[in-house]
Amino acid sequence: MTRETFDRRSVLEMSLALASVLALAKSALNSDLVFAQDASVVPTPSPDQQAAVPAFTTDNVKATAKKLAESEYVKPTVELPPPFDKLSYDQYRDIRFRRENALWHGDKLDFELQPFPMGWLYDAPVALWIVEGGQPRQLVADGKLFSIGPLIGTGPEAAPFGFSGFRIHGPINRADYFDEYVVFQGASYLRAVGRKQAYGASARGLALNTARPGGEEFPMFRSFWIEKPQSGASEVVVHALLDSPSTTGAYKYVIKPGEATVMDVEATLYPRKVLTHVGIAPLTSMFFHGPADQRPMTDFRPSVHDSEGLAMWNGSGERLWRPLTNPKTLQVSAFLDKDPKGFGLWQRDRAFASFQDLEARYERRPSVWVEPKGAWGEGYIELIEIPVDDEIHDNIVAYWKPKVNLEPGVEHSHAYRLHWSEHVPASWSGARVAKTRIGHSKTPETFLFVIDLTGSAVEDVRDLPVADVSASTGEVTNVVVQRNPEITGLRVSFELKPDGADLVELRFVLKAQDQAVSESWLYRWTKP
Repeated sequence: MTRETFDRRSVLEMSLALASVLALAKSALNSDLVFAQDASVVPTPSPDQQAAVPAFTTDNVKATAKKLAESEYVKPTVELPPPFDKLSYDQYRDIRFRRENALWHGDKLDFELQPFPMGWLYDAPVALWIVEGGQPRQLVADGKLFSIGPLIGTGPEAAPFGFSGFRIHGPINRADYFDEYVVFQGASYLRAVGRKQAYGASARGLALNTARPGGEEFPMFRSFWIEKPQSGASEVVVHALLDSPSTTGAYKYVIKPGEATVMDVEATLYPRKVLTHVGIAPLTSMFFHGPADQRPMTDFRPSVHDSEGLAMWNGSGERLWRPLTNPKTLQVSAFLDKDPKGFGLWQRDRAFASFQDLEARYERRPSVWVEPKGAWGEGYIELIEIPVDDEIHDNIVAYWKPKVNLEPGVEHSHAYRLHWSEHVPASWSGARVAKTRIGHSKTPETFLFVIDLTGSAVEDVRDLPVADVSASTGEVTNVVVQRNPEITGLRVSFELKPDGADLVELRFVLKAQDQAVSESWLYRWTKP
């Protein structure tokens, strides 16, 4: 594990800027099939243009991305008349989709699609194509699909002039009601939930230069092709064209909703320039506070977070658990690996008592797990933790960073599966960390760590395992392993004396006869 450091002033500036951008994302060019002369403006297709569109295949998106990468990036725009050019949050929410016009409504499918309008933060038009029988048809954003509320007033028939994304509904919770369970909106962001869950962590198509000097680049999905499912289908297929100043890309999402909503993802990148710091399969979440965090809070709620830890299953088969924190300064951690088996942001705690929030219901937030397909080679999983003072900000980012740069003129492909569920699907017979707690010890300038573990490996064991605890600096004392009957598991506690250090890397694993019987617990202690 390595740590990357930056100038403190630049760190603070980057952390504030990145947290702001991620918060906006929380609260994409038209395709090569129908190009306008001015590629920065998405046109309304004429009937002749629509008729001239060739049959759609996955290779169309790749060909479009590859061709687009040969030219300079131009952000798509649409000239919006007042007041649509400066909508407030409340005004934007007053543009409502007419539910009776949902795509495939009444077609006896388990899928319906509702587009989002442009406006407020979403100022770049996104081209939406519906593919039926292999033939693509572009949707037009106008008053037939949306109603304009009183906060805006009467608008022209063409309003709201463009799309910013879409959402998918289906009978995921009840057979007689279509609930929303997938959203694509804002840059390359997407969110999903499984059965009886509420939105929390997000995924992205790509992360570029996250928490790096010079600022992060946010690629966008500028065109989507959504295939109409066949009767009786259990999945829907979404294709996306990604574009940014540094790269283009072709993406395919095969989405299957259920108790766990699962997405098979194929991502192919065509860089315009050398990509020196690229994040594959990026995840974004929020951690405000909890018992594993040292920042003092006056919140009545014991914990406030969408995810509580980064789980990893590395190429050598080791399971790792890194509790998340809301640090005092920006923290960047890198976990070296080769051909990772999986990683994700996990919300392990499912008890209402741990959050006490009747509105947010953090105990229902999904865990998101990335399951790589094929060998991803050498690189590292990078975790970024950004200091925030409000839970509205997404301040956690995690992704796979390849060791080698991605060069232009070459096709770069990664395939993986995204799981949105209560639990990570990777089977594991060893013990898992159920909760990490930190407090001050009775000894001055010493900190107490208390870690609870559960699982079949520690249930009713005759002989207690040994806790192998190590620290990069400072002194670890009073290591204790005891039974915790309240969780039918074990509790490990120890004290850390930093000895003046500002940062200490901690690690422990339970061992029985020198064999690991738990995941490896990792923690970065920083001076409060």
